[in-house]
Amino acid sequence: MRSIWNGAISFGLVSIPIKLVNATESRSVSFRQIHTEDGGRVRYKKVCELDGEEVPQAEIGKAYEDADGTMIPITEEDLASLPLPTAKTIEIVAFVPAGDIDPLQMDAAYYLSANGVPAAKPYTLLREALKRSEKVAVAKYALRGRERLGMLRVVDDVIAMHGLLWPDEIRAPEGVAPENPVSVRDAELDLADALMATLGEVDMSTLHDDYRTAVEEMIAAKAEGGEGVAPPATGEESGGGQVIDLMAALENSVRAAKQARGEEDGEGEEEGKGEGKGRAAVTPLKPRASRAPKTTDAKKSTSKAAAKKTAAPARKSTSKTAAKKATTKSTATTKSTATTKSTAAKKATATKKTTAKKATPRKRTA
Repeated sequence: MRSIWNGAISFGLVSIPIKLVNATESRSVSFRQIHTEDGGRVRYKKVCELDGEEVPQAEIGKAYEDADGTMIPITEEDLASLPLPTAKTIEIVAFVPAGDIDPLQMDAAYYLSANGVPAAKPYTLLREALKRSEKVAVAKYALRGRERLGMLRVVDDVIAMHGLLWPDEIRAPEGVAPENPVSVRDAELDLADALMATLGEVDMSTLHDDYRTAVEEMIAAKAEGGEGVAPPATGEESGGGQVIDLMAALENSVRAAKQARGEEDGEGEEEGKGEGKGRAAVTPLKPRASRAPKTTDAKKSTSKAAAKKTAAPARKSTSKTAAKKATTKSTATTKSTATTKSTAAKKATATKKTTAKKATPRKRTA
């Protein structure tokens, strides 16, 4: 890898000659500007505002613009004459725990390579000291015309340096947090914890830029004379800004994460009981115990009271019906007895009359 800066690490009175190498690179697909009418390349030209002529790179210098618009020329000799001890030195100023460095300060990353055989010994000494102390080194260095802040740490067997923003370059997060107070329930936090545990960890080396891959495929298809790639099928729009059921969304997220990991419902719960596999399961929320018994007792007492009320009229109606039947039977018996007696009496009277008529002799007429 090509070095972009040569200097030395100042470690107390120890000087370690090093080379600075970029540790990262941009893989983004870059585009050029063209004239849409004929496809011609559109280029930028550096033109002087005074004479309107294009200026070559060799004739371009630096200047500081004053508040009134006046340009104050600054030459490379002016910058080189500044009393800057870090012009060619990475000066270590302190060793601190890595947790003391705010990730917001992280900037570009570099590898520090030992420059020459004599630098191998002090380079290895600093690397092993950083390893054993489990700390990082805070340093100052100058690059591209300005002094910068850096952090040195060990990556494998190499000392890496992260450029850091100065503390006054970090903006305070004023007006960013939600203005209205929001309360989060324990049940929601439990589901969020379950989702985090279900998603688990990831091997960072397996992550890649899907968008860049899609752009490259589209470019390849168009280069072969095609029309590019078909757009992916999109589902229903999420409807941004809509109020959602947070609990349902969390439960669905846990379920989807389990399915993505090849787990069935409830499988995570069994594995969580095993030898520390750490996959959480979502337990349905139960109703409060204080409410359920009251509701059950009320229903039972209500049903019993209703049953009693229903049973009481039934008994009364049954007794009344029996009484009516008994009265009807006795009345019918009495009437039939009286009728029989009167009929017998009438028959007896008729029989007596007939006998009397037969016993009376008839008179003969002379």
